[in-house]
Amino acid sequence: MSGHSKWHNIQGRKNAQDAKRGKIFQKLAHDLYVAAKAGGAEPDLNASLRLVIEKAKSANMPKDNIQRALDKASGAGGKKFEEVTYEGYGTAGVAILVETSTDNINRTVSSIRNSFKHFGGALGTSGSVAFQFDRKGYLAIDREAFPDLDEDTILEAALEAGADDVQTQDDVFEIFTQPSDFQQVEGALTEAGYAFADSEVTMISQNPMTISDDDREKLDKLVDELEENEDVLAVYTTAD
Repeated sequence: MSGHSKWHNIQGRKNAQDAKRGKIFQKLAHDLYVAAKAGGAEPDLNASLRLVIEKAKSANMPKDNIQRALDKASGAGGKKFEEVTYEGYGTAGVAILVETSTDNINRTVSSIRNSFKHFGGALGTSGSVAFQFDRKGYLAIDREAFPDLDEDTILEAALEAGADDVQTQDDVFEIFTQPSDFQQVEGALTEAGYAFADSEVTMISQNPMTISDDDREKLDKLVDELEENEDVLAVYTTAD
């Protein structure tokens, strides 16, 4: 890994987003969908899904929202959902990936294109920016929650569980895995008594770029609007 802290980006956006309940539910819906797609929509048979459902309930996410995410993943309800990833550029040339699950591609692409235009960006062609990201499993352990945990101990535990890398930040230990190993690593570390401040399979920028405060503000508005789209599962950018 490059040494870049994904947690820095998470916290930066959380400062603006955590006050918005819908943003929390959107993130949980994404995690529910991903967990159900990877291991099935039955919580009794899917440990990762059980963990996300517990998070959703703790956040008072409505049962209908939880079920809707599971139905999308399983294809229940008679609707056929397709997973489509859109690629484009935002302000200052920041590359953007938008992952969606939709039953109406024409509606989705039109809405996403309008959001890009609204904030000075543009959709690109397939493959135009995806090469700038790597898909990784990601887990963060809050160091305040485990004050006696040292780098060597978590490194040994994570590698034994099947992780690729561990990075130590001021406030968290960041653990990276192959997507196929994510559930195994998460399950093993959970059984070992660790809890996670964040855990997901995500896209990580290979070369994060620093942008000005003005450009950051414009980019955040674009990302916010994209994330408000009910077809959008996740938005990733190359901004630091």
